Amino acid sequence: MELIFLKPVLKDKIWGGRKLREELLMKTESNHVGEAWLISAHKNGITEVTSPKWLKGKGLDEIFATNPEIFNSKIDGNDSLSVDKKFPLLIKLIDASDNLSVQVHPDDDFASKHEGRDELGKTECWYIVSADEGAEIVYGHNAKTRLELAQMVESGKWDDLLRRVEVKEGDFFYVPHGTVHAIGKGIVILEVQQSSDTTYRVYDYDRVDDYGNKRELHIENSIEVSNIPGDAPKLEYAVKEIGKNTITDFLKTKFFSVSKYDCKDRLKVSLEDGYYLMNVIKGDGKIILNGHEYKVNLSDSFIVPAGEKSFEIVGNMCIVSTHK
Repeated sequence: MELIFLKPVLKDKIWGGRKLREELLMKTESNHVGEAWLISAHKNGITEVTSPKWLKGKGLDEIFATNPEIFNSKIDGNDSLSVDKKFPLLIKLIDASDNLSVQVHPDDDFASKHEGRDELGKTECWYIVSADEGAEIVYGHNAKTRLELAQMVESGKWDDLLRRVEVKEGDFFYVPHGTVHAIGKGIVILEVQQSSDTTYRVYDYDRVDDYGNKRELHIENSIEVSNIPGDAPKLEYAVKEIGKNTITDFLKTKFFSVSKYDCKDRLKVSLEDGYYLMNVIKGDGKIILNGHEYKVNLSDSFIVPAGEKSFEIVGNMCIVSTHK
């Protein structure tokens, strides 16, 4: 099958900026783009296919429903690998020109009960595309009990409560549901997450919008879904050197697996069953699949359909790969 390329959905945010245009070369005139939804079938931002021609203009939600052969290696009877009723993942670029709110996400059960039965919980992970010197994220908290968490939130003891981690380009973080977190000012990340738009804000720095209104907080739900204790997960990466090239396997969970391909010249990548979501975060070049060559550029997003056994990357570029 052919590669499937998608058009991003750009979203202005109170904390957004110009880096997606200036660093990632995304087409926009806005100076406040906070998010680019690159691969999404969520109702709040459905990405459309730009190629191949026979799918052009269709939304990812539509082709997931009508073209199961793209997403399932086996589609006969009960032998299908995918049991998802809707596309389960969402991949976005985030430009934090200001601090994002301190927030937490629920699991599937809580989201379904409180946000509608079709809404998933939100486990996610971050690849740091770029970061200003000294930039930080909030990653976990110090409360020992849920009562202590509630008391520290109520009294606004943010410096005592929140754990902060300095970040740099190339860092990777796993943010499972229940993790108190925030992306700090001066950071651009590629975020891989469940297909959910549910966020519970704990703290938003008392900011106001252009009309003088503060954004809504969700203190009760935040405290209820936060992990206790608030330790952030620790990861060990698997790194494989292949000539001048590198494959890094960051993470494998029931929701998604994430790897990075650093190609300096030519790299052949073997694939497992299932489909792959690809995001070019540096450089450009070509993808060769089934003897066909595809030109790819910085910030391009595409799907490698299920059933493919391998493809080749040619050029000098970095791709983050998500497998489902």
